Amino acid sequence: MFSSFLSSLEPKKAAEALRDPFWISAMQDELLQFERNKVWRLIPLPKYKSVIGTKWVFRNKKDEAGVVVRNKARLVAKGYWQQEGIDYDETFAPVARIEAIRIFLAYAAHKNFTVYQMDVKSSFLNGVLHEEVYVAQPEGFVDPHHPDHVYVLEKALYGLKQAPRAWYETLTKFLLASGFKKGTVDTTLFLKRQGEDLILIQIYVDDIIFGLTNPKFCKNFSKIMETKFEMSMMGELNFFLGLQVKQLPEGIFINQAKYINDILKKFNMSDSSVMKTPMATGTLLDADPSGKPVDQKVYRSMIGSLLYLTASRPDIMFATCFCARYQSNPKESHLTAVKRILRYLKGSPNLGLWYPKDSRFELTAFTDADHAGCKLDRKSTSGSCQFIGDKLVSWTSKKQNCVSTSTAEAEYVAAASCCSQVLWMTTQLRDFGYNYKRVPIYCDSKSAISITANPIQHSKTKHIDVRYHFIKDHVEKGNIEMHFVQTDFQLADLFTKPLDEKRFQFLISKLGMLNMS
Repeated sequence: MFSSFLSSLEPKKAAEALRDPFWISAMQDELLQFERNKVWRLIPLPKYKSVIGTKWVFRNKKDEAGVVVRNKARLVAKGYWQQEGIDYDETFAPVARIEAIRIFLAYAAHKNFTVYQMDVKSSFLNGVLHEEVYVAQPEGFVDPHHPDHVYVLEKALYGLKQAPRAWYETLTKFLLASGFKKGTVDTTLFLKRQGEDLILIQIYVDDIIFGLTNPKFCKNFSKIMETKFEMSMMGELNFFLGLQVKQLPEGIFINQAKYINDILKKFNMSDSSVMKTPMATGTLLDADPSGKPVDQKVYRSMIGSLLYLTASRPDIMFATCFCARYQSNPKESHLTAVKRILRYLKGSPNLGLWYPKDSRFELTAFTDADHAGCKLDRKSTSGSCQFIGDKLVSWTSKKQNCVSTSTAEAEYVAAASCCSQVLWMTTQLRDFGYNYKRVPIYCDSKSAISITANPIQHSKTKHIDVRYHFIKDHVEKGNIEMHFVQTDFQLADLFTKPLDEKRFQFLISKLGMLNMS
């Protein structure tokens, strides 16, 4: 479909859309999907039954360049009218963790296969409902012969609280019946082995990506899906969950350049000056009780936008999380710090993660801590990052839950947090066919390493919360190994404190970040 045959305007109301032939066509396409999927039946309203309203939502679907590729009219139920126990029961539906998506892409780069994206047309309309739900006729398409009738739903409608779960159950049953198996810990990962070859599927609600170690199975899989669902889009993965993915002969590049430009425009920072680092060294942000208050809504919107950006930008992780601590009562000093992050992004919009196609796939991790770095409550900051070969797939920067009385304790608590993430990753990677033992975790505190290796609880460590001592058990079992690394080569240092430009640039290069325009 060409953009010249599409409307670039998004109607706010149904009455506005009903005056535009392009949007009328989109609305008709949506209702045609309802007929094909046998979503509902028009009946007289039974006595003592409640009716849920419906409304039209209009959105232009764009590609990564911002070009309109589809006018999408969606009929949604007013789910906020639903009553628990009457119109819905269980609503939870699992979604993939962003680390799982990056692990998927790292594995694709390692095995040198192409990742594809699949879009099931009106996917939620395939979810079978177990509850009795009635909805009103859609505006602009009321049956003239039965204007007082309502629709009883056989399948889920967008906007219903249980719609994501109904779709997940339908898709899961179909994939299991087709010979796939669920991931051990990640129930959004599905795998199927055919001899030495492997088919991988990762789902995020109604978005599906898949990859095959043998390209000849691609058509077979698409045929399997088309027997059950109507597909509206399928091709090489290039844009997923806001991530821009470039699949090149040498590897896979992940960034969010388009999103960065969007938020710079949103917060009027497109013409601002450029900064070399997201936070100045020696920054001493505190509650600033005497400072001038700023718009809390704008500040929180900035933080939310930046947190979303950390999916591909570990370089701003610490600065963003640090500023996020002051959302309850932001002052001008806090806003200035957030704007500095945006000014840094303006100078590096094309920076992203590079996953080279090589033969290395071992799991390693780095852990670090900044003792008593928070001026509010003197709690320490934990930082960690996990690599598969040269590919950075997971990272975190988080204020600790307890007050550490020493640097060794702060480092030990950070190592325990890193250990738990490594254990999740080893279980996840077991589904890919890798069984890791003695995963090295690099720490720059010999005291913390000694605590993990010592099976005896001394008086100097008895005050440390019991939940952090599980790392000792995994060291004894041989699941992980603690190794000392010089502070100069501690890659997790980036996630615990502000750094000068030279040190900052050195670390982001070691994390595998490239500036690819």
